Amino acid sequence: MRWFAVALIVASVFTVSRQIPMERGVQLLTVWIQGLGLSGALVYAFIYAICAIFFVPGTPLTVAAGAVFGLAGGTAVVSLGSTLGAAASFLVARYLGRDAVARRVRGSSRFEAIDRALGERGWKIVVLLRLSPVMPFNLLNYMFGLTAVRFIPCILASWVSMLPGTFMLVYIGYLARTGLMQAGERTPGQWALMILGLAATVAASVYIARLARGAVARRVDEPSETPGPVRPKDAAVSPPKPLTAAALSILALAMLGAAIYTTVHKDALAGMFGPPPVTLGEAYEEKKNGRVFDHSAFDALLREHVDAEGRVDYQGIRKNTKALDDYFASLEEAPFEELSRDEKLSFLINAYNACTLRLILDHYPLKSIKDIPADKRWEHARWKIAGQIVSLNQIEHERIRPKFKEPRIHFALVCAAKGCPPLRNEAYTGARLEEQLDVQAKYVHTHDTWFQFHAGKNEVGLTSLYNWYGGDFEQSAGTILKYAADYSPDLKRALDDGKDLRITYLPYDWSLNEKE
Repeated sequence: MRWFAVALIVASVFTVSRQIPMERGVQLLTVWIQGLGLSGALVYAFIYAICAIFFVPGTPLTVAAGAVFGLAGGTAVVSLGSTLGAAASFLVARYLGRDAVARRVRGSSRFEAIDRALGERGWKIVVLLRLSPVMPFNLLNYMFGLTAVRFIPCILASWVSMLPGTFMLVYIGYLARTGLMQAGERTPGQWALMILGLAATVAASVYIARLARGAVARRVDEPSETPGPVRPKDAAVSPPKPLTAAALSILALAMLGAAIYTTVHKDALAGMFGPPPVTLGEAYEEKKNGRVFDHSAFDALLREHVDAEGRVDYQGIRKNTKALDDYFASLEEAPFEELSRDEKLSFLINAYNACTLRLILDHYPLKSIKDIPADKRWEHARWKIAGQIVSLNQIEHERIRPKFKEPRIHFALVCAAKGCPPLRNEAYTGARLEEQLDVQAKYVHTHDTWFQFHAGKNEVGLTSLYNWYGGDFEQSAGTILKYAADYSPDLKRALDDGKDLRITYLPYDWSLNEKE
């Protein structure tokens, strides 16, 4: 029962981890680290060590370090973090598990051979095992603590022998930063040098690993000068303690439930890492004789209660909500399918913004939309739009993004925060949609709140919208820098000149966009 529970826990953890968007999590982590400045390197190393202790795969973090800190800096940061993680895991295994594991593995010739080799030859075997892909990095950390190898020689040997693999993965991340993700064009010679360098690094790592694997096999198979411990044939195996078995069973059931839930609700964990990625596409054709929806009631409300900077007079709207209520009544039974493509998109943008206004008014007064309970905010399906009950997230991520190849909607949809692009003091209409979206995009890229370009520092500050919805902008322009450059001549010149530009994401102010 105990080993069945352990197997079930491992399988459940694997299932849940498959639902976690690791790439997105690493991206958010690196953005946060970049904002910490020099201290970010130490924080990154500490997080790396914690991940090693808890068996979190280190490869994404290693590659990301190359993109964030560069080749030398990334190698140093990962080397520090991986060594700290290895040391902590070693000590946990040495002082909490060695005796128990030693009793269980007596009779395992493979483990006893490795234990014997480590005890007799110490750091030399550690180096060979680290260079050889015999076991995963995290598991090897604990295994050393269960053997007879000494702590300091083990950690020093681990630090030196992990450098080749660390350098290779960091180099991949560095290429992503300077070449593969760089918007500027590279010459054939530059591409050849980068590819040749990567190939040489990988080839060297593989060659060293093959040599080490053979050396490990030879060293482990050598006869020992002193006989190892032998398990008596008549030794009794102590039965598992009832309390341990019960605890493992309860944990196994809990993990199984989590695995089933995340498998059925595949987006349950994705929401923790920002908006879900989608493939942009055009689902509607432009109709020449399509119907036009009347947004005049919403337009009048916006003109009266929203100023030129997008600040909203919520108190003024509260005094007379009839105009907003009448507009919602028209949205409920709108003939959506009869509208043209631009009419559909303007309808959905206006509906989203109107729902956000109504959401704030329903919980007013408040200092931020985030003061509203999460289950009553973006995921709450309460809005009847064109005959369907939907949530704000459904409007954005299901009704707009996958059906309109239009990243500019991220500058038009508002979340009632000062960090959002401003709410226009007019309604969007199908007839003027292209003009209105273009004005919104230009506004965002000419105000320091959302866009900053420091030519002297080769640094671009972008609104976090580019971080959260990077995939949308990349599908449209190739890279987020190329997309932003369409609205910034200075940035476009820098990209055309092949400048290596560093992206930072500007602070996002979630305080209410209320008119004073």
